[in-house]
Amino acid sequence: MKTYAIVGAGSRCTSMFALPMVKQFSDVAKIVGVYDTNIKRAELLQQKCGGGFPVYESFEQMVHDAKPDIVLVTTIDKYHHEYIIKAMEMGCDAISEKPLTIDEDKCNAILEAEQRTGRKVTVTFNMRYRPFAARIKELLQQRTIGSILSVHFEWFLDTRHGADYFRRWHRRKENSGGLLIHKSTHHFDFINWLLEEEPVQVSSYGTLRFYGPTREQRGTRCLTCSHKQTCEFYFDIEAFSNRDLYLDCEDVDAYYRDQCVFSEEIDIEDSVSLHVKYAGGALMSYSLTAHSPLEGFRLAINGSEGRMEAETYHGEVGPYAGEDINRLRVYNRMQEEITYKIPVATGAHGGGDERLLNMLFRGNLNDPLHQQASSWDGAMSNAIGFAANKSMREGSSILIGDLIRKPNGTSEGTN
Repeated sequence: MKTYAIVGAGSRCTSMFALPMVKQFSDVAKIVGVYDTNIKRAELLQQKCGGGFPVYESFEQMVHDAKPDIVLVTTIDKYHHEYIIKAMEMGCDAISEKPLTIDEDKCNAILEAEQRTGRKVTVTFNMRYRPFAARIKELLQQRTIGSILSVHFEWFLDTRHGADYFRRWHRRKENSGGLLIHKSTHHFDFINWLLEEEPVQVSSYGTLRFYGPTREQRGTRCLTCSHKQTCEFYFDIEAFSNRDLYLDCEDVDAYYRDQCVFSEEIDIEDSVSLHVKYAGGALMSYSLTAHSPLEGFRLAINGSEGRMEAETYHGEVGPYAGEDINRLRVYNRMQEEITYKIPVATGAHGGGDERLLNMLFRGNLNDPLHQQASSWDGAMSNAIGFAANKSMREGSSILIGDLIRKPNGTSEGTN
């Protein structure tokens, strides 16, 4: 039985970790405390989980008193490094929700602390655990298309999901590092994992032309906006399923979950395009659009013996609303097209969440595809985003080796 202390009690923590720990993994995982800067939110998590653990007003006091084996970090991204490092220095391992952190300095500090303390950091990349993603990995390991030469990866967020990043704390780079850190870290890790190579150089471009101050008809937040009757991006927080965690907790920290997506304070990109060179010679072109009329991704992998094309469509708006569609095809050198029919997995994030949690909490499971990610895996996925942000600022190509330092003895990762 492992014991866990939680820092950060938002909706992601509640649904992804805390409730499953209580309902599905109570035989192997025990929550021994929760801390959040918003104490009402921490108390709500405690109540939702049946009240079997205390709420603390200090992170240090929680770790000192509860003595957890592991600290689960699910705070706003900019604070991840603080709690990960403190946890290790106080004798605990750490599990971090993605991304590991938001910039190279914080990332290097985490890697240094992990080596110095001898503790372990695990990053939760649920995309590795999707059965669809796992099948792609298996086929590549079987050299279905030979050696991988290049990758073209397009990810598109619809105007329900994508817009949400522009009304929450993610809309400021100082909080999230931008979508290239907060969101794309999943995608970069996925490609790193498929290629089994480390990225070495990045060039990038990004724009903010859809969200941000692009229209005069805007307010501060949806709840009080005079344009709510005509705005297609109106978000009804009073009817929101998690209103108790946000609207009902505003009196503590004045955090508004329904801020205007056309605010002047938004400084993250809504469209990005980048190129990555890998250590083994593979190249990747990647794009992210946060205002698409449909949601999903398209992936093409070119190999020495053929080409693989994968597509996923899902989301709440567009022609595939309410559906989950996976398509996978291989074109070989014999001019054949081979279609793989992969059943759609049930559960959140394409079935990835449940499988990730099983590996995370039960542990010691067979992991032939190396799906459990280390701190170095987290650092390498982050590093593409760090380099892309720097490339956009400076207008130049960035070497990842100039940003991330690998301490002696750091795990090579699980790719």
